[in-house]
Amino acid sequence: MKFNELNLSEKILRALDDIGYSETTEIQEKSIPEIINGCDLIGLSQTGTGKTAAFGIPAIQNVDVKNKKTQILILAPTRELACQITDELRKFTKYMENLKILTVYGGQAIEKQIIPLRKGVQIVVGTPGRIMDHMRKKTIKLSDVKLVILDEADEMLNMGFREDIETILEEVPEERQTLLFSATMNEKIMSITKKYLKNPKKIKIKAKELTVENINQIAFQTKNNMKDELTTRAIDLYKPEKLIVFCNTKKKVDSLYDYLKLKGYNVDIIHGDIKQDQRDRTIKKFKKGDVKILIATDVAARGIDVANLDLVINYDIPQENEYYVHRIGRTGRNKNTGKAITFVVGKERNKLNEIEKYAKTKINYEPVPTISQINKAKDEELVKTIRNIMSKKEFCKSEAFEELIEDDNLDLKDLAKAMFSVINIKSNKEIINKDKYEVDENGYVKLFVNVGKKDKIMVKDIIGSMSANTAVSGKEIGKVNILDKFSFVEVPEEYVEDVLSGMKGKPIKGKDVNIEVANA
Repeated sequence: MKFNELNLSEKILRALDDIGYSETTEIQEKSIPEIINGCDLIGLSQTGTGKTAAFGIPAIQNVDVKNKKTQILILAPTRELACQITDELRKFTKYMENLKILTVYGGQAIEKQIIPLRKGVQIVVGTPGRIMDHMRKKTIKLSDVKLVILDEADEMLNMGFREDIETILEEVPEERQTLLFSATMNEKIMSITKKYLKNPKKIKIKAKELTVENINQIAFQTKNNMKDELTTRAIDLYKPEKLIVFCNTKKKVDSLYDYLKLKGYNVDIIHGDIKQDQRDRTIKKFKKGDVKILIATDVAARGIDVANLDLVINYDIPQENEYYVHRIGRTGRNKNTGKAITFVVGKERNKLNEIEKYAKTKINYEPVPTISQINKAKDEELVKTIRNIMSKKEFCKSEAFEELIEDDNLDLKDLAKAMFSVINIKSNKEIINKDKYEVDENGYVKLFVNVGKKDKIMVKDIIGSMSANTAVSGKEIGKVNILDKFSFVEVPEEYVEDVLSGMKGKPIKGKDVNIEVANA
């Protein structure tokens, strides 16, 4: 259906034409006529189905611009979503003089919001907490409100806003129209609708299929205590220009930030405990590219639209299936190729199977990147950089370097190898001289472990500790030979560096251990 078939005002149709809106989406086609007719409505639809226009266009149509009092109240769970709704509504009101829209949210000085409220605002979009602040200060008057819209009601209830929502709904006139939009319908939503909506029309839109042709979706089977390390490996292997890492809790966002910051990564965070002005600055820096890695919770990331995001990491599997769609949908846009990585621990495979069915997509499991792969990727990047410097002849000037290069007795190939060694040492890379260990015919390398029978160590203790702290699995470990004072363990060649690095400082059955490549 076309918008010009919906009995909308000429000014709204002109604004819609300017932004290229000609045909309605399913939620818009079904909702707009019902809302214009004054019906209460329950709209069940996912993000991205066009629901802001579905409630925003008829809301604007019903505003009396001659009355400066607040007539439309829209509640949203986060500041980001509230601002996003306001931006969208302003596009629709381009040709409507004297129609004022205001966004109110916590984190911004309340005085900045009080001034326009006193002058007169017909549409207020806000978070429940800040609306309550204005109600307590008596700086917002709801006596003329004729339409209340609850957007993403499930999220607001999940965030603990039920009491605020009910207080607000009790304050607005009983003779009003109420619209509720939600991605899911649960008992909390049902109780709100039964109490505050009158004979609502129910419109349910099927979840849109995830467009994945430009997104490479992979999963790594790992362990909880390997996730931090695995995050750095993914960053070093794929070298994203812009990356968002999603965690399910604020606590995990903070701890991962500390870990990555300590490792020297360009990283920042957003979650519910970060002050709003700080979140705004962080998002702005991330969009500009001044911050390369952003760690976020789902709710805090609502409304973030970032161009050229080439990697998303699901550090934790999302708690709701639709969150997976929201998360990875931020990459692979505008015909660009994107990548989405999900960390899977134990029985979480079942949850990922659910997500695959829900999103009608395929997520492929891949082996966890080893340290050898990471080092190879770093070396290739270094060689690429060197070739680029040579092609541009952008050499640094140093008398000491010049003197070294001009030495006729110097082999330049040896010099290059020595320089690479210096770079490796400075980057704290473990350098293992492969000439010092032998690889057997099955591809295994024998490692020496300085604990044995006298330490009451058993085969399962060694295998358990290695599989818990490194990327190698118990099935991949070869023979384990426990002697009186020490032991030998066979591991695949590609995991040697991984085990030597991952087991540093890790005890086996409470005993401090030293692991090294066994002498030939």
